[in-house]
Amino acid sequence: MPAIPIHPPSGQPSAGAAESALPQLLQTPSGYAVVEIQGTINASGIASRNENDAKAIGKIVFPNYQPGMAADDTSWHKRVYLYVGKHQRLTGEVKKLAKPLALLRKRAEIGDSGEELVIAEVVYYKLLFAHRPEPVGSE
Repeated sequence: MPAIPIHPPSGQPSAGAAESALPQLLQTPSGYAVVEIQGTINASGIASRNENDAKAIGKIVFPNYQPGMAADDTSWHKRVYLYVGKHQRLTGEVKKLAKPLALLRKRAEIGDSGEELVIAEVVYYKLLFAHRPEPVGSE
């Protein structure tokens, strides 16, 4: 069985990293987050910017989070909203993963070194949406 070397993260955000809208505790340098949805998202009627782009499903809102909260204050973990389109809202919560996940990516090939992987990010939390969607107005 071939072995593929894995390298530690470089400490720099990966290319194309965007400004994250997640609270500081959930932010990662690359902007990645794990979202777990117990069901299927029906994305019909949700428009894409162009056919090569991924479709925008909705937005995530942390109603109890206030910027400047203490790092050990987890009171805002109890409620997270995922708005799907204009008419549905899923309610969820922030959960700490029992075992952190490492997100791997291929390392830029340099010379004839073969295939190598680098740890792009380590994720410690997930957003869990386990409840049925609720209808909401189009505000």
